[in-house]
Amino acid sequence: MFDIKSICNNPEAFDAGLKRRGMAAAAEDIIALDRMRRATQTELQELQRRRNEASKAIGVAKARGEDVAHEMAEVRDLKEEYQEFERGERDLAETLDTLLAAYPNIPAEDVPEGADEDANVEIRRWGEVPQIVGEAKQHFELGEALEMMDFERAAKISGSRFVVLSGALARLERALAGFMLDMHTEEFGYTEVAPPILVRENAAFGAGNLPKFSEDLFRTTDDYWLIPTAEMPLTNMIAGEILDETELPMRFASYTPCFRAEAGAAGKDTRGMIRQHQFGKVELVSITHPEKSNDEHERMTECAEEVLRRLGLHYRTVVLSTGDMGFSARKTYDIEVWLPGQNTYREISSCSNCGDFQARRMDGRFRSEGVKGTKFVHTLNGSGLAVGRALVAVLENYQNPDGSIVVPEVLHSRMAGLKRIG
Repeated sequence: MFDIKSICNNPEAFDAGLKRRGMAAAAEDIIALDRMRRATQTELQELQRRRNEASKAIGVAKARGEDVAHEMAEVRDLKEEYQEFERGERDLAETLDTLLAAYPNIPAEDVPEGADEDANVEIRRWGEVPQIVGEAKQHFELGEALEMMDFERAAKISGSRFVVLSGALARLERALAGFMLDMHTEEFGYTEVAPPILVRENAAFGAGNLPKFSEDLFRTTDDYWLIPTAEMPLTNMIAGEILDETELPMRFASYTPCFRAEAGAAGKDTRGMIRQHQFGKVELVSITHPEKSNDEHERMTECAEEVLRRLGLHYRTVVLSTGDMGFSARKTYDIEVWLPGQNTYREISSCSNCGDFQARRMDGRFRSEGVKGTKFVHTLNGSGLAVGRALVAVLENYQNPDGSIVVPEVLHSRMAGLKRIG
């Protein structure tokens, strides 16, 4: 969502931002609608003034015993005219809000320009590509051979893009989630939150998922939405609130199931756990002062990267181009882990600074001591990490020629001392 005043004051900057997103200029249409709405508001004020004057005159005339039938008819006409203009103003406001809600966030100046992922820019790597003895297998080959990863039974229960994990792999997934949560809360200062995983439409709108991406979400018959990530409830925790500046930054971490329809992913990653309708994720969300959100973005990305370093997993970090960024983001870092079975890097975390884009949609503000008025907070979100993909990465990077899996040392205590899955 955008500040209409800033668009009116600097339409060239708004259109330039849309152009970097690969979109046509829109400021002129937005400003024209806003002018119509303001003109209607002015007319409403004038009609209200005339009604007040006429009502006052009627009162005086009645006190004198005069006939006021004509004046009362005039007031009725003014009332009907006012109601007509009021409906028009409401329609214009809704049209303007709908138009503004459809546009994505404006990219930060240092975001590389490009149409898609080919324009992403790698900024660093950690570790070395592991040398797998023999032919590297993909995670689903390893999991199925261990008889602890079952896609057929999952399909019998729920259809495609689901999995049943059992035995040591189920425990390994739980160990990974607990390891991540403990690190983020005990070392990095995040507060653990267990939020609802069903949200109302206003929460989905505030996070930027509605109305544009409704086809990517699951919806219940009584109009709740299943969260695609804990970002949705965590950012909305401050919706409609005015925080004290001393409360910032607020940092939340949450492990939840997540649900995505994957409507735009037909034919992609149909095998395995890379792209599923249901998956677990540890999510990080920060609510910050506008002047500190860039530093918070770097900090959040570092926290997510540290998970991979302690797991001993080779990765690279890229900054997404303007054409590859999410709807609500003004700048995004993707952390991509190396998967030997696929012989490529795959995203395991996406850390985004949304600026005040989400805060405006959900009306989240803060107040500074001794300063008149309020300002919108900045919101950030990131995977800390996607637990299912972390499991995939561990299986492929720690595989042995006999199909067994070495458990990363940092997880031994969470696996009851188990060092090898076979």
